[in-house]
Amino acid sequence: MRITPFSSVWHWRSLVALSLLIPAAVWAAETGTSSIHSPTMIMGLLGGLALFLYGMDKMSNALKNAAGSRLKTLLAKLTTNRIAGVFTGAGVTATIQSSSVTTVLLIGFISAGLMSLAQATGVIMGANIGTTVTAQIVAFKITQAAYLMVAIGFLVQFTAQADKTKQYGKMLFGLGLIFTGMNVMSEAMSPLRDYQPFIDAMAKMHNPFFAILLATLFTALVQSSSATTGIVIVLAGQGFISLESGIALAMGANVGTCVTALLAAIGKSRESKQTASVHILFNVIGVLIWLPLISVLSDWSIALSPSHPDLTGVERLGAELPRQIANANTLFNVVNTLIMLPFVGGFVWLAKKIVPKTYKPTVSELPIVSPKYLSKELLMTPDIAMDQAQLEIGRVGRRVCNMMHTLPPLTSKLAAPEEQEIAVQALEKIDDLEHQVDILHGHILFYLGHLRKEPLTEAQSNRQIALISITDQLESIADLIADTLVPIMDKSLHAEINISHEMRTTLDEIQDKVTHALLDSVNAIRRGDNKRAKQVLHTKRALNALLDKVLAHQAERLVEHDANRLQLFSVEMEWTESLKRVYTVTKRIAKIHLRGKEA
Repeated sequence: MRITPFSSVWHWRSLVALSLLIPAAVWAAETGTSSIHSPTMIMGLLGGLALFLYGMDKMSNALKNAAGSRLKTLLAKLTTNRIAGVFTGAGVTATIQSSSVTTVLLIGFISAGLMSLAQATGVIMGANIGTTVTAQIVAFKITQAAYLMVAIGFLVQFTAQADKTKQYGKMLFGLGLIFTGMNVMSEAMSPLRDYQPFIDAMAKMHNPFFAILLATLFTALVQSSSATTGIVIVLAGQGFISLESGIALAMGANVGTCVTALLAAIGKSRESKQTASVHILFNVIGVLIWLPLISVLSDWSIALSPSHPDLTGVERLGAELPRQIANANTLFNVVNTLIMLPFVGGFVWLAKKIVPKTYKPTVSELPIVSPKYLSKELLMTPDIAMDQAQLEIGRVGRRVCNMMHTLPPLTSKLAAPEEQEIAVQALEKIDDLEHQVDILHGHILFYLGHLRKEPLTEAQSNRQIALISITDQLESIADLIADTLVPIMDKSLHAEINISHEMRTTLDEIQDKVTHALLDSVNAIRRGDNKRAKQVLHTKRALNALLDKVLAHQAERLVEHDANRLQLFSVEMEWTESLKRVYTVTKRIAKIHLRGKEA
């Protein structure tokens, strides 16, 4: 099972969290009271919570996989416009059903240098709005259709042929489990309606500070404010808590969800820690604003929610409170965003004060090269992770192209001293570049390998395999340059051979064709440019003509009475054959790109 903010369902945290919310249940089990069968009730609560959290996990994963490129499009719209950032944050979070995951994604983007703190602040505000969608869904209480959702969802995900249809089946299956879990918890708690010790314990919820603290702790344990809000709605549906208590618990859930972002920022860049600080500041300040105004928020939510005057007592509370709490939760986050959006600059300034600049290592202390775009937090969204890997592959490609650009024309001992000196310096630079390619190659393969731990669609799996293959091909070209062309150049620098002007012109033209083909191939990968990839394939005819020209010239030179003609033949042929091998691998990269576009 994947490690996500919801996968703690099978972890000890679920038991601890449940005991925090239902202290009277444990007390009842210890006293062995005859009015309540405690073991049955606790099993029902734990089983219902497990179904609820597992359903959220399934639905969240299915939504992310079904969203695919649309999720990437939303993230691509992140701009310096704070309003666009709010809408983007709300949209992404509504899609992946977790503000914690959105914030973790932001930390990954900032760590990769793709986003500024000011951009991230607007997205965080929007993420808090997006996460209220879950509460709105569960507040509908369509438990009667829960089993039907589970059945249809199960059938679709195991019978559908298309990956996207399977994801929709998993989404419906997860949604059905959410409502099933809520129903199980509700039935397990129904005997507590008349149990005085539990009623006395729930009375403490009227203290907003206690309710906020309890919800904060619970959310920090299960790492999902949506889960907390869902359970609050279950309690409200049984008439155990008042509207004001439910609002206070929802506030605490907003604070508790910051813990996930805080944990994700540990060991990351200063900007990542500042992002987590902004998330905490926004939610804590929002709670402080509304703490003395809970009654106002309660009145607003009542006005916006449907009423059921035909019902009385607990039945009326069960019918009205869930929708009122869901609406209050949405109002809380929307109004907070409207109030604090103009002060994004202030949040950024305060976060930078909380997490100031630290010692920056000198250039000599830094590693020779390190990944720029690979962030493990992005692995939970495979499409985005592969986009980042592709950017990192672009960095490898640029270095391999630099190796070819740096490679000097074939030079001999008889050449001018200036040419020899340039050649020696170039070979040293190529060695450094090849070392950097090896380092990045290892990081990319390790990163792409970790994607296999995530559930991938067929298209995602094919793309992952293509990216691994492209990375390997680029590393192979770097090896060809460093292990084949460089030694040939080194050998020629110590050989007393005289390369004719005509041959040198032809060899230089071949080298130039191969270099340009490699550049086109790398740019085709980086920019998704099919035209450049096809140009690489079309280079073959011109390159073959030049290679034939080399062979014809070699045939003429072999009959000459030159003591070094065989050594010259060997060097020139090894050089052309090695360049031809570089082109062959370059062509392979272009074909992989075009094959991926046709799929």
